[in-house]
Amino acid sequence: MSVAALLLAAGQSRRFGTADKLLADLDGRALVTHAAGALEGVADRVAVVSSRAVADLLQPMGFRLVMQPPGQPQSASLSAGISAIDGSGATRVVIALGDMPFIGTGDIAGLIALRDDAPGCCWKDGAPIPPAIFPASYFGRLMALTGDRGAGALLRNVPPTMRIEIPAARLRDIDRPTDLP
Repeated sequence: MSVAALLLAAGQSRRFGTADKLLADLDGRALVTHAAGALEGVADRVAVVSSRAVADLLQPMGFRLVMQPPGQPQSASLSAGISAIDGSGATRVVIALGDMPFIGTGDIAGLIALRDDAPGCCWKDGAPIPPAIFPASYFGRLMALTGDRGAGALLRNVPPTMRIEIPAARLRDIDRPTDLP
């Protein structure tokens, strides 16, 4: 069983203001490096980015990069990342977001420990939330998604046995400067 990781880090950060939120300082490091660090236990890591500065931070961390033009919908980033993984021999993919810096390596390990023939995810307030994991049989469905939504539609009916419990504080994402601790 070969697991790949996909870090989506190409968003527009509209609510953050003019600065690139993925480069914002969090405990002396760029925000995106925290999310990337949670994936360090996965050998094959791909990041979809639209910023050269973000790419320059992730490449030394061992990520293969997929450059995405700015302003693309989230589904385009997801499709580009899965396309880069498809055919690599990966039997599953963990999908994480670059603006979720409080997820840890143990959380990712919890997803990987789930049954390997079905999708799994975190769950918050009655809904699926990233990070999530998908078997290769879902790669085509992930690449076919459209619009500015991620894979949530494919996770709505995930049974409780395929959900991992993570404290809400670690499932926070950073959308505005006031979201930073």
